[in-house]
Amino acid sequence: MARSRFKQVVDGLVSDIQSGNLRPGTRLPTHRELARRHDLALATASRVYAELARMGLVIGEIGRGTYVRQAFGARGMACDMLAGLGSGIDLNANMPTAFGQDTQLRRALRHLSQQGDLEALLLYQPPLGRPQERQLVADYLVQRGVPTDAGRVALVQGAQHGLTVALLGALCPGDAIAVDALTYPGFRQIAAMLRMEMIPVPVGPEGTDLQALRTLCSQRRVKAVYCMPTMHNPLGFVLTLQQRQELAAIARQHGLLVLEDAAYAYLAAPAVVPVAALAPERTVYIGGLSKNLATGLRFGYISAPPAMMGAIERAIRATTVNSPALVTALVRRWLMDGTVDRMERHRRADARHRQALARRLLEGVALVGHPGSYLLWLPLEGRDRAEAICQDLHEQGIVLSTAAPFAVGTHVPNALRIALGTVDPSTLERALAQVRLRLDQLAG
Repeated sequence: MARSRFKQVVDGLVSDIQSGNLRPGTRLPTHRELARRHDLALATASRVYAELARMGLVIGEIGRGTYVRQAFGARGMACDMLAGLGSGIDLNANMPTAFGQDTQLRRALRHLSQQGDLEALLLYQPPLGRPQERQLVADYLVQRGVPTDAGRVALVQGAQHGLTVALLGALCPGDAIAVDALTYPGFRQIAAMLRMEMIPVPVGPEGTDLQALRTLCSQRRVKAVYCMPTMHNPLGFVLTLQQRQELAAIARQHGLLVLEDAAYAYLAAPAVVPVAALAPERTVYIGGLSKNLATGLRFGYISAPPAMMGAIERAIRATTVNSPALVTALVRRWLMDGTVDRMERHRRADARHRQALARRLLEGVALVGHPGSYLLWLPLEGRDRAEAICQDLHEQGIVLSTAAPFAVGTHVPNALRIALGTVDPSTLERALAQVRLRLDQLAG
């Protein structure tokens, strides 16, 4: 009977939302009021809103209530993921702009066509990658403080593929993973598709609440922790050495596998000590060169404990059969001739310039972000709802994101995330001026 009542209430609200009786932006009753109106237990009312949030129809904002979303679709869509669907200025997708990579690509392809072993590239590759290229990547990682060697490195088709391979190789459906309450949406998508349980851990501008993580691990059977300790997405923080040491200690105490996402670690200079250096026996270090070089070149790597390499190889065989031959050959040349190093230095300087520009244009607005990151987080506190602001700016041709794609759980902070790297600096300046104008209208 209770199940039938739950379904009736859910179906009724779905019908009202889809018919327009409940318009986008409408604030819904509190959990307690919903329970009273429909004669439900309070826990059942909470389940109703959780189900609607899972369907992408409502959004629960911390301290503000539950609202009908601005648009329908899977959670994290609506105005959050509209980049590429129109001709707007894209401050949503984090795809750093090109710095002459097309010229570099032409040179590399010309060299490869004249001197490369093209016949070998047409054959199946070893699943983990060819030994000489694994060694080059291992050398690159050692320079960034990762204790590894060619035997512990696997080459994959981008960091996203690396995350997928790591989860397939190390965990099982139903396993619990501790995740920052705000985290990279791509990881959320993979873990959800693989039917793994994500448990949110409180996180703030200074990093993960490690005491909360410790408490969680003492209360639940947690198998792994996913972290982005260097240039976190979306908050931009870089964990201190003390925080990294504490994270490694918690992982050892509770037998956790650490999934260290290093997608943006190249932006930190000098390089900071990775968690993989503090707990190498239980850390899978995952990164790539797509953000560093060009997002269309899908090249990534995994450095893992030796005992895991067999499972990682099987996961690669199951997903892509082998390593990416042509792209790997290009990356090999760029690692050898210094192109990767030059591009990373250029990216670091560019990110700092854009952060400084954004902070100047948004002076007086509450901002969260690292001076060397391509990302900015804007907590809106008592201002208008983030979804409404996002929708208004989209109508002006500016696409950015609310907190929804990054939130693990049903409660979403009232905030915006701005990606600074996709458009040229002059376009970025114009777009940020429009964002500032919209925020000033709210303050006025």
